[in-house]
Amino acid sequence: MTPATLQLLHVLASLVVLAEALNKLERTAPLARGLTPHQRVVDGLKAAAWALLALGAAGGVASPVLLWLGVPSLALADLARPERPTLAETAVMLGFAVLIVRTRVKEG
Repeated sequence: MTPATLQLLHVLASLVVLAEALNKLERTAPLARGLTPHQRVVDGLKAAAWALLALGAAGGVASPVLLWLGVPSLALADLARPERPTLAETAVMLGFAVLIVRTRVKEG
């Protein structure tokens, strides 16, 4: 698999994960009125998980753009490192994207 193919797969999977994460994050309400403490913790954990997935997926979408713009890695050293994704990173993002698509197909 070429690095360009790997990067394209990573960006496409990142877009799917980012869209779903933002959609799900919008629907969580851990501070809603009337929740039991257990429901509040569960919804809070769900919100945290989707927020982290959105952040990771946004990085997967932004990284090739930053590379294309020529932003040096040192400029973002504390937050990100714009470089090509590894096979492991791509596999994880693709795994999440496949699970999301599977769930959507299952729902009809």
